[in-house]
Amino acid sequence: MFTTTTLINSTSLTSSLISRFPFPPSSPIQGGASQHLRCSFSLLHMDNGVCPSLFPLHRSKTIHLVRHAQGIHNVDGDKNYKAFMSPEYFDAHLTQLGWQQVDNLRKHVHSSGLIKSIDLVVTSPLLRTMQTAVGVFGGEAYSDKMDILPLMVENAGNSDHPAISSLDCPPIVAVELCREHLGVHPCDKRRSISEYRSLFPGVDFSLIESDDDVLWKADVRETKDEVAARGMNFMNWLFTRKEKEIAIVTHSGFLFHTLAAFGNDCHPLVKNEISSHFANCELRSMVILDRGMVGSDCSSTNFPGKIPSGLDSPSDAAAADGKKEGKE
Repeated sequence: MFTTTTLINSTSLTSSLISRFPFPPSSPIQGGASQHLRCSFSLLHMDNGVCPSLFPLHRSKTIHLVRHAQGIHNVDGDKNYKAFMSPEYFDAHLTQLGWQQVDNLRKHVHSSGLIKSIDLVVTSPLLRTMQTAVGVFGGEAYSDKMDILPLMVENAGNSDHPAISSLDCPPIVAVELCREHLGVHPCDKRRSISEYRSLFPGVDFSLIESDDDVLWKADVRETKDEVAARGMNFMNWLFTRKEKEIAIVTHSGFLFHTLAAFGNDCHPLVKNEISSHFANCELRSMVILDRGMVGSDCSSTNFPGKIPSGLDSPSDAAAADGKKEGKE
């Protein structure tokens, strides 16, 4: 069982004390001077209240977690779990309501200024997550006159949606580690990467090794612990990236089982902020901490001091004299 102090490579995650970009708003606490503070604050129970914890800025990343918008499998599956077994929901695409949810989250991402700070978008390589990712974080409508690849072609995945441009948007990369619960449910089986490349020309699929879906098994479903372990590997993988602010578009089950391992050292309300189930197209902004030195980034803002070097009077001079006396 994973805990916040015994995770793989000691990676940990906390909810921002004051979230800058919640969608929809999940807390009455908004704004404030500490909204620019990227150091994590974990609320620890103390005899006389709570105590903030401090962490080096360059050992953290800001992540924006997004569950995909409503897919065709959600309409029946949310009412009857057995509907997820239906072959007609293979690699489920978004509903028209789902695209409306995408449009509303896109407006929020732009009006809040979040789009300007994101360095990278990571998406699960399934149709509904990639449609959500390009719809929310991609460029405007695509035209054949543009000298760039579209992120998504017109009507990709029976979307009845115009093509989306890759102009003026962060790079989008597909990663297998953040896929939904693997196995048994046809809605969670992906198409070939070759087919996806034709539908999403501007998405980077270079990190996916197999063209066919070799991870999904028709008769074997991942256990909850296996999903959580895969989620921990994904969190650790994030620290191998140079980007500091990353949006992740993924799935309800993956998010719930991964995030359930976090927040046990926090106030119960913060734990709930972190690990409660996501609604379709919900966004939560959090800070992930590299407690185990998984990443190798150096601070871009720390300054070593003593440049130029030399004795500071009187303290350093006195210390130097003391060392001389010790040698005598």
